[in-house]
Amino acid sequence: MEKNIDPKALFSFSYGMYIVSSLNSKGRYNGQVANAAMQVTGDPCGVAVCLHKSNLTTEYIGESNLFSVSVLSSEAPMTFIGQFGFKCGRDIDKFCNVKYELGSTGVPMVLDYALAVLEARVVGSFDIFTHRMFFGEVISSRVVSPGEPLTYSDYHLIKKGKSPKNAPTFVFNQLK
Repeated sequence: MEKNIDPKALFSFSYGMYIVSSLNSKGRYNGQVANAAMQVTGDPCGVAVCLHKSNLTTEYIGESNLFSVSVLSSEAPMTFIGQFGFKCGRDIDKFCNVKYELGSTGVPMVLDYALAVLEARVVGSFDIFTHRMFFGEVISSRVVSPGEPLTYSDYHLIKKGKSPKNAPTFVFNQLK
C-alpha cells in the first residue's frame, strides 16, 4: 500500500508536556520529558505513556513496572525542560536540585513546575516501531498547583523548543 503522509497534518494533534519518571531495582531515579501521555480509562483509572525504546526511563519502567507523570505548567522554563529533555540519565542525576517526592510505590514524582502528579503500576505494554507504550493503573494522583498546562504547540511556538531525536515528533523539526 502506498503511503501519502503530509507530516503537517499531524500538527493538528493536541499534546501536553510531561515528565515521566521511574526507578530501577537499585533505587536509582530517572525521568524524561514526554509529549505522549494520556488517560485511557476512567474506572479503574488508567493512563498510557509512550517512550523511545532506547531511553533510560523506558528501561527503568520495564524493570520496576512503575512510573509517574508530572503535568508541566506553561511557566516551566526551557532550562528546566532541558534538564529532563536534552540530557541523558546515564550521564547525570536529573533529580539533583529538583524538588520531588516519592509516591507510595517509591516512584519519584517531580514537583517543580508541575500542575499535577500521578503514579501508576504497569498493567501492560506494547512495542510500536521505535517506541514502547506502557499502560498503567493509577495508584494515586493529586493537584500540585493551579495554572495552565504546557502544550506541545506552546513549547515549539512560544518557547522555541525542538524535539530531541528520540521523540515521536523529531522528524517534524525540519518542517517548522
